[in-house]
Amino acid sequence: AGAGMSVSHVSDVVGPRGLVYAVEFSFRAGRDLLDVARSRPNIVPIVEDARFPTKYRMLVGLVDVLVVDVAQPDMARILQVNANLFLRTGGLAILVMPALCVDTTVPPAAVFATIVDSLRRMSFFPKEQVTLEPFV
Repeated sequence: AGAGMSVSHVSDVVGPRGLVYAVEFSFRAGRDLLDVARSRPNIVPIVEDARFPTKYRMLVGLVDVLVVDVAQPDMARILQVNANLFLRTGGLAILVMPALCVDTTVPPAAVFATIVDSLRRMSFFPKEQVTLEPFV
């Protein structure tokens, strides 16, 4: 969730009738996230490690959309464990893949291919892959 920039955009999209559970590991960024959530009642800030969703499962209900935006080499596993607990049947999972945060020694296309392969082995079958180049 970071400091809440992307979370605030998702908050705008879901509107006042939707709910955004925002998980952030860092206490510093979590403090910023709490500040954002104070003015947005549809954000539930959770300062915890997304790699261990059982630590916050009592706070989160089933969701229609799961967005995983973590700069971790095991991001596919993080998506899987969170989806298994929280994603409603037929829901949509979105994985943000910052390739250079995963491995700077190989081309981004190779990083993406490896992660997509991991997702398929976990029974997640990507419908679409969108690159943000040249914007990032």
